[in-house]
Amino acid sequence: MKRKFIICLLWCATSLAAMAQSKSNKIEFTEYTLPNGLHVILHQDKSTPNVAVSVLYHVGSKDEVAGRSGFAHFFEHLMFEGTENIDRGEYSSLVQKAGGALNANTSFDRTYYYELLPSNQVELGLWLEAERMKHAKIDQVGVETQRKVVQEEKRERIDNQPYGSMGENVFSLAFKEHPYKTMPIGSFEDLNAASIDEFRDFYKTFYVPNNATLSIAGDINIEETKKMIEKYFAGIPKGTKEIPRPNVVEPKQTEERRKTVYDNIQLPAVIQAYHVPEQGTDDFYALSMLTTLLSGGESARLPKALVDKQQKAVAAASIPFPTEDPGLFLTFAIANMGVEVDDLEKAMNAEIERVKTEPLSDREFQKLQNQIESSFVQQNSTVAGRAESLANYAVYFGDANLINTELQRYMKVTKDDIQRVAKEYLTKDNRVVLHYLPKSAQPK
Repeated sequence: MKRKFIICLLWCATSLAAMAQSKSNKIEFTEYTLPNGLHVILHQDKSTPNVAVSVLYHVGSKDEVAGRSGFAHFFEHLMFEGTENIDRGEYSSLVQKAGGALNANTSFDRTYYYELLPSNQVELGLWLEAERMKHAKIDQVGVETQRKVVQEEKRERIDNQPYGSMGENVFSLAFKEHPYKTMPIGSFEDLNAASIDEFRDFYKTFYVPNNATLSIAGDINIEETKKMIEKYFAGIPKGTKEIPRPNVVEPKQTEERRKTVYDNIQLPAVIQAYHVPEQGTDDFYALSMLTTLLSGGESARLPKALVDKQQKAVAAASIPFPTEDPGLFLTFAIANMGVEVDDLEKAMNAEIERVKTEPLSDREFQKLQNQIESSFVQQNSTVAGRAESLANYAVYFGDANLINTELQRYMKVTKDDIQRVAKEYLTKDNRVVLHYLPKSAQPK
């Protein structure tokens, strides 16, 4: 009893600290755009002698030409091949020698590069990113090298990973028209068929200052950093090609779609994916609150019911994909030994129906709000997190100050809103269902 009381006190203290931080620590930043279209966001934080230098290019897999899937993700790799002034493989070594780290990632909607450096090395990060933007090396050697790298990555992370094809199968089943039907990693066939001129054209179209946001956070002097940005980026010409944006609207789904996948797994799984609105909408915030209710910790509804009480699953969770266009809300569970997938699916459906029919208690709703607030504070607790959030808000919403105000959108969500979006979107006709079964269960 004493231990539970102490845990409760600690949890309350954490929640209060998060609330205090979110209400008092406004994140200040400077924002402007260069004549060539490069959007710049600078945030000063002198608490530690570190800096995050990042560039977000507004290009993801949804922006690719049909028949050339995987280009955005491929470029995430290709852009480390060097430039006219940086030798092959030197990007990483230059950053590591300076005591830093670097990485990149690609989604449906963006490609993001960043360096984490000691603050006295901010100019190095700016030079590296300007080199990438101005004259990256796109030649046959680099393309062939990265083709092999990407193919190996797909084999390792998707083809040979238990449940690794889940995203591929879910999105291709849920989307019939919209480019979200293809995962960012794309296909070997498309990458192998592409010519060097197609890769160069992609670079000239999307890797231009007017399609990029430079976001820097950390121990910087704002005015000195502006001068360095002017030095390295102002001379990069604005792109001359029109930046294409898909305008495809996915037709409304009117009946449930189902698929069985036989995979190299031991335990079966059930995945359900529901069509939901894009990020930034009122309903998306309510759905985000709903996913925390369903799977925000071990005591959340899905793991508590399916894993702890009924012992029908070894894991259960829900995920709303934050996408620029309308996307998906996933619920999934991995079956316990001996549990049939149909029984597991019924148990999952029962928890979804419970959200629709049983009102949330005040206590459960307060806990939910505290979790959201704590998560929001934590995601912006580092300079790397702030640099990324500022870039995301500027690109997706046209309002970088959402880093200070978006939490209010979550707090406006009511208990009735959560129940309403569950009733509206988590319906049988609006979903796809996948059963993952061991290959040994496949009919001969």
